[in-house]
Amino acid sequence: MTPPRTQQIPVVVLAGFLGSGKTTLLNHLLRNRAGTRIGVIVNDFGSIEIDAMTVAGQVGSTVSLGNGCMCCAVDASELDTFLKTLTRPSARLDLIVIEASGLAEPQELVRMLLASENPHILYGGLVEVVDAAEFDGTRERHPEIDRHLAAADLVVLNKTDRVGEAEQELLRRTVAELSGPAAVISAVHGRIDPELLFDPALRPDGEEKARQLTFEDLLREEGHDHEDHAGHLHAAYESVDFTSDLPLDPRRFIAFLDSRPEGVYRIKGFADFGAGDRDNKYALHAVGRFLRFVPQPWALGEQRLTQLVMIGAGIDAEALRAGLTACRAEPAESAAPTRASADTPDAERSMWGVLRYVQQETDPEDAPVDMREAAAEA
Repeated sequence: MTPPRTQQIPVVVLAGFLGSGKTTLLNHLLRNRAGTRIGVIVNDFGSIEIDAMTVAGQVGSTVSLGNGCMCCAVDASELDTFLKTLTRPSARLDLIVIEASGLAEPQELVRMLLASENPHILYGGLVEVVDAAEFDGTRERHPEIDRHLAAADLVVLNKTDRVGEAEQELLRRTVAELSGPAAVISAVHGRIDPELLFDPALRPDGEEKARQLTFEDLLREEGHDHEDHAGHLHAAYESVDFTSDLPLDPRRFIAFLDSRPEGVYRIKGFADFGAGDRDNKYALHAVGRFLRFVPQPWALGEQRLTQLVMIGAGIDAEALRAGLTACRAEPAESAAPTRASADTPDAERSMWGVLRYVQQETDPEDAPVDMREAAAEA
């Protein structure tokens, strides 16, 4: 039986050069958190909007934002210390966002997160915010932006209301070439759908399942035009569901994840690998090129299904579903295995690719796996 695992909090790195709109995007997330408790780590409190509260911006301080969230101002060298503070059980956070300095190296922050020995965190992706109106000038002043975009998992092309359609399309193509498989979405005033970064909170203890409407809820409802779907934030991305009552072939599924189409930002859900591991389903957490599997015991009487959700921009839903359908084991392979057949060397070998992305809590040296590193080692 697999032992219960420590609850882990996704940590999102929010990066972008000065003036790109990082803080505006962060404020938008805080105002539209839908019950999600967010921890924020910033270099300077200065522009964080906190209702009915003024924050001095002293480095090393931790404050409550009054809405269930917390905020820290830290240097990169203090990152682990404050992650420990924000991940303590009493903080009860659902997400941590690190707003990098405008001149920070986001790859370094990602490296620190992936190398962290804090068992309570999970890499949530690198979000690079780009000023659409000043992209050429920014690129001239900071040519390293090409390197930042290449490392991004999600690119937010901000301030698109300040450029024409033709210029915006050319810019999207340029950014897409630089960012490779990353999803690229357009935004105005940093307004992206929070579901790209986190799920509306339904806390495990049920705390948020039944609650009074907040002012945040009422404002969101008042500003919601039920007729104009084209203007909704979710119009910028697609969500694709996949369900299978046949187990997945582990080798084919890993091959699919290694070569999945561009534009897929998040994949979440559960995979059934049949004879590969008949005791466990595998919770899947994929952000950009980062991948993690967590084995979880099947509940008594639970229907054995693979259920996945893929979120991204500019994705081909039919191609994704076809690719996942091709990962299903043949009916003969998916028949209920005996213990002898499940324990055969071939069944064990078929799971090696999956197990490469399972972090072993018993070994403190193990770290979350970036698919780029895993591919290089294979």
